[in-house]
Amino acid sequence: MYAAGSRGHSPAFLQPQNGNGHRSPGYVPGKVVPLRPPPPPKNHASAKLTSTSQEAPTTFAFSPEEQQTPREDRKQQRHKNTFICFAITSFSFFVALAVILGISSKYAPDENCPDQNPRLRNWDPGQDSAKHVVIKEGDMFRLTSDATVDSIVIQDGGLLVFGDAEDGSRNVTLRTRYILIQDGGALHIGAEKCRYRSKATITLYGKSDEGESMPTFGKKFIGVEAGGTLELHGARRTSWTMLARTLHSSGLPFGSYTFEKDFSRGLNVRVIDQDTARVLENEKFDTHEYHNESRRLQEFLRAQDPGRIIAIAVGDSAVKSLLQGTIQMIQDRLGSKLIQGLGYRQAWALVGVIDGGSSSCNESVRNYENHSTGGKALAQGEFYTLEGQKFSVTAYSEWIEGISLSGFRVEIADGVKLHLLDDVSSWEAGDRIVVASTDYSMYQAEEFTLLPCSECSRFQVKVKETPQFLHVGEIIDGIDMRAEVGILTRNVVIQGEMETSCYAENQCQFFDFDTFGGHVMIEKNFTSVHLSYVEMKHMGQQHLGRYPVHFHLCGDVDSKGGYRHPASVDGLSIHHSFSRCITVHGTNGLLIKDTIGFDTLGHCFFLEDGVEQRNILFHNLGLLTKPGTLLPTDRNSSMCTIMRDGVFGNYVPVPTTDCMAVSTFWIAHPNNHLISNAAAGSQDAGIWYLFHKEPTGESTGLQLLEKPELTPLGIFYNNRVHSNFKAGLFVDKGVKTTNSSASDPREYLCLDNSARFRPHQDADPEKPRVAAVIDRLIAFKNNDNGAWVRGGDIIVQNSAFADNGKGLTFASDGSFPSDEGSSQEVSESLFVGESKNYGSQGGQNKYMGTGGIDQKPRTLPRNRTFPIRGFQIYDGPIHLTKSTFKKYMPTPDRYSSAIGFLMKNSWQTTPRNNVSLVKFGPQVSLNVFFGKPGPWFEDCELDGDKNSIFHDVDGSVTGYKDAYVGRMDNYLIRHPNCINVTKWNAVVCSGTYAQVYVQTWNTPNLSMIITRDEYPSHPMVLRGINQRAISPQYQPVVMLEKGYTIHWTGPAPRITFLYLVNFNKDDWIRVGLCYPSNTSFQVTFGFLQRQNGSLSRMEDYEPAQSMEELQRKPSERKFYFDSGTGAHSHRDGHSYCSSQGCERVKIQAATDSKDISNCMAKAYPQYYRKPSAVKRMPAMLVGLCQGCGTHQMVFTSDPHKSYLPVRFQSPGKAETQRGEPSVISVNGTDFTFRSAGVLLLVVDACRVPFRLTEKKMFLPADVSQMEEYLKTSIPPRSIVLLSTRGEMKQMNISDSLVLLGLVKPAHLHSKDGIVFLGFSGNFKPSWTKLFTSPAEQGLGVLEQYVPLQMEDYECPRAGSVHRRDLELLQQASKVL
Repeated sequence: MYAAGSRGHSPAFLQPQNGNGHRSPGYVPGKVVPLRPPPPPKNHASAKLTSTSQEAPTTFAFSPEEQQTPREDRKQQRHKNTFICFAITSFSFFVALAVILGISSKYAPDENCPDQNPRLRNWDPGQDSAKHVVIKEGDMFRLTSDATVDSIVIQDGGLLVFGDAEDGSRNVTLRTRYILIQDGGALHIGAEKCRYRSKATITLYGKSDEGESMPTFGKKFIGVEAGGTLELHGARRTSWTMLARTLHSSGLPFGSYTFEKDFSRGLNVRVIDQDTARVLENEKFDTHEYHNESRRLQEFLRAQDPGRIIAIAVGDSAVKSLLQGTIQMIQDRLGSKLIQGLGYRQAWALVGVIDGGSSSCNESVRNYENHSTGGKALAQGEFYTLEGQKFSVTAYSEWIEGISLSGFRVEIADGVKLHLLDDVSSWEAGDRIVVASTDYSMYQAEEFTLLPCSECSRFQVKVKETPQFLHVGEIIDGIDMRAEVGILTRNVVIQGEMETSCYAENQCQFFDFDTFGGHVMIEKNFTSVHLSYVEMKHMGQQHLGRYPVHFHLCGDVDSKGGYRHPASVDGLSIHHSFSRCITVHGTNGLLIKDTIGFDTLGHCFFLEDGVEQRNILFHNLGLLTKPGTLLPTDRNSSMCTIMRDGVFGNYVPVPTTDCMAVSTFWIAHPNNHLISNAAAGSQDAGIWYLFHKEPTGESTGLQLLEKPELTPLGIFYNNRVHSNFKAGLFVDKGVKTTNSSASDPREYLCLDNSARFRPHQDADPEKPRVAAVIDRLIAFKNNDNGAWVRGGDIIVQNSAFADNGKGLTFASDGSFPSDEGSSQEVSESLFVGESKNYGSQGGQNKYMGTGGIDQKPRTLPRNRTFPIRGFQIYDGPIHLTKSTFKKYMPTPDRYSSAIGFLMKNSWQTTPRNNVSLVKFGPQVSLNVFFGKPGPWFEDCELDGDKNSIFHDVDGSVTGYKDAYVGRMDNYLIRHPNCINVTKWNAVVCSGTYAQVYVQTWNTPNLSMIITRDEYPSHPMVLRGINQRAISPQYQPVVMLEKGYTIHWTGPAPRITFLYLVNFNKDDWIRVGLCYPSNTSFQVTFGFLQRQNGSLSRMEDYEPAQSMEELQRKPSERKFYFDSGTGAHSHRDGHSYCSSQGCERVKIQAATDSKDISNCMAKAYPQYYRKPSAVKRMPAMLVGLCQGCGTHQMVFTSDPHKSYLPVRFQSPGKAETQRGEPSVISVNGTDFTFRSAGVLLLVVDACRVPFRLTEKKMFLPADVSQMEEYLKTSIPPRSIVLLSTRGEMKQMNISDSLVLLGLVKPAHLHSKDGIVFLGFSGNFKPSWTKLFTSPAEQGLGVLEQYVPLQMEDYECPRAGSVHRRDLELLQQASKVL
């Protein structure tokens, strides 16, 4: 059945996709109720409302208009001049009725609008909290007014729609304990093609300790069962964007200013820069007591430049010695009319402008009587900065009960203007927004209320509150650090009604506020669920399963599950909530898009059981993710140790290993897609990928065809992580999948370290590896790790790291011999140690210190002494290539290195780690650092510390090609020609290197001593990976083709295994092991199968009669035992790990001796060899490294846009006298000038790559011509770059700079350094800037990144923008 649409098409009525087939009448999955529904059922049942005091249902009658049946066919009239007869069919009646309803509703009906369905009846249940409402078959209601009921059940074809108004004037609030949408029921507020215009609010009320709890859903909920429909669609608006200009603390670039003091006698004066609101000078002139002070004030005012703002306030008294000349100066230069008659102890205040006349002067005077002035003499003026920010300057003076007070304030006025990256014209006055932190503390995120702003462009808003923290709005050092800005307000609201404080069993020991909010829960086989542009606040409960949005065991919700219109969540604002944001539980194929999660408890975007796949998270923002109590991984330290109901016995959880993992994005299966998301502040991690050994929770027992830790990674593209404490991105670990027990007392689902990510084709370990690609990650201002990535194969590319404790750490996927030998690579990436994002105190920022680059104060990660590292090597093998490092400079307090190693590392480090094509900026002091004893490094004596090493493939790190870099005191890897680099604590050597893996049985607390025959006086003592383990493991790095002896700090082990790791064919070493002289041996060779731990091709070693025999027959499996020294040697030239297994030698020793087995005194000098180099040390490279470093100059979160890097070098007078040039660098091309004057560059804003259209130099004699040139000769759609050298006294270009983007003419008097970025065109972009410095100071180095080809530039023939993110979204949406 169908009804022809008024636009000539036929709405299709689809067959049921899920559930048992019941649908609300006329409902089409993915489409709103059409205007012309199928014929109505014969019986119209009314809504059933059941009072709590009555069990019998009560029927509520509706108005006669609602009960009226069609009579038009009996009332037809014939036209008196015609004989044409016709009849009205039921179908034509509905057409007519639709027209009538359209007219009566004051706007044309729209078949896409659910509230315009002609079969709807207006419904007003009133205010009765005892009513239980059942909306069932035949009940099709339009809610048009506020209502309160106990509960609503919608079932069997029942339909509830919120009424709307074309002008958005309707405001409907529904209060209820719950809404349950059962099979065939539907709830609509707007539709995707007819968004709700008015304000609709559903308030879920009730306390946790009152009323009945519904099965499955509990209390205070909207629930959707099988066959139910939930369609909520608010007005579309830009969900979140980023700052386009930095938002300063207080709203002013140099901060606000407040001063007050008592008895500061005389005239207190402040000089304020009219362009920046900066207080330039702070002076006090005691004109009461001293004439010289009056003269000094006169000269002070005479020296001020025109346009400067002057604030004056009397302290105590100021007139006794105030000279007439000074009075005249104040009158002439500031326009004062009150200074002439100022009397003894009169309070006087003035705010004026130098040479601005009386019209710019505001002043006030109060008489002194009885030790009081009866109020303040208050003067105030309002001004604008060059960026258009309005500010006020206030001066005041008064006497209060014999105490003289005077003071000043410089502060914003009438709100703070924000400059944003995207069109936010959909945002309105009164809306609430949040601006993310751009510092280490997530608690620097701030909420603001929008003010009306008629002067704002579509990229600007004005906020009411004053910012407390700095929020960066720039690309800094090539990395996008612009703060995210999200709008919290929506016109469709679902909210929990809250108590004023915590109560009952709601974890009140941890929270002092009510955490029992509302929740939305969707069950499997729903008919249709689409939520878009809905605000959810005070949602979620600190109880399992009660989350703001919860898709509960829904299975496939895309086309794979039979949904023609896959379920989606789009544009939601979830804030100030009490348990997560969106939970995807046993659900696949869900699209979560443009959604904000702000100020929530527990994991925010949460994939729960480790079975969820193919879900797409696209352009979502999460920030201020706080700890919760539900799972161990949600908890902070105190919650972890206090909540012990789930542990066995008296076990006390260890917070750092069991808990403390709360994350904004908790991704429990790798086969999900993350595209263009922002994790902007979590107590622990921004994005955490973890790997379940088996399904957990309600998915326990589900048989997965593919193990998560073997499954290839879904799409990871263009995500950003910052302001997180533990890590921005964390790829590692799993959760405990067994209940607590005596053998493992830890709680179920606590953090577990057993899982390792090793993706293979089809998740089959016998098939080839599939590299997981992390593409375009931006990580900055994370306290500990920008990213911690364990597993393999993994590739990180096109990524940027700045201001992290450690930028990127790679850790291998397992441990030898079970490790298959995966690898990790980072390429085309940028690492910045200390950027120009200096941060600001506040929030949880505990540490301030001095920067290593410019000695300016800045916030610090972890601690004032914490050693900063850009790329950290744990074990390997890793490959670092085509990457650039900038700004790693140590300070007296801390080390800072581009490349470093995991501190206090008891594990191994492989010589297969290699570095190539890397570039170090001039402000990198330590290319690499191997640590030194002291804070954080402790004694540097663990096994991994001693064996740290990597291969400098091309010499881009050390200057020596094909060299290895290790710790300076490691004599296992040295030869006489190695180069020591003392400040790195490193040695650079040629050679080839591998590892020996040694394992002993039943020897706890046994240390191994390994000595190279060439350096017997420099043995290496290895404690073992776990010194207390029953079977210790040791893994030294060794130079090949050398001999070694192994000794012990206790009795010799009875069973020892030796594996040769990373040996290639024909590689060899000679190893002697120390045993007592009366020892007998069995030496066995075999291949260890890594997958199952079995051995194959086993054979015994035969004893040789002499060392000479052993060396003559290297291909034979023999060993020689020298009973005189106790050394046991073996050699095999073909031992290497292959796909068939790792070759293993097992030594079984039989001896009764319990003596310490150390043969050093007997082995040497007998086995001593003269040190030599197996491989010649290369010559040091000269010249620049060709092709080194990343080719990308800027890393942004909008990679579809092109940015032009611009760099200015503006030296001061001293630097100029030393011959330093002035430079404008455009996209890496330097334009240098050394003579005084002005360099002007004009760049086409519409060309990529950039095109320089004009280069012009104005000498000091010609600068007067610049004004006309700038006004008339700059082509439209041009970027203007200007830089001066020397003082330009005759340059008057202030007015012309307004034409190029400034808000007002700038003060350019007495400026030695001027740098300007402007735009010629009809658009005023946010990036236009003017920088000035006082005479002789210069501006130093300034970097800016200017967007090209912006739509608002009005570029001709602008090509289509390539959106890789949208391509990947489309790709991810296709179900294979």
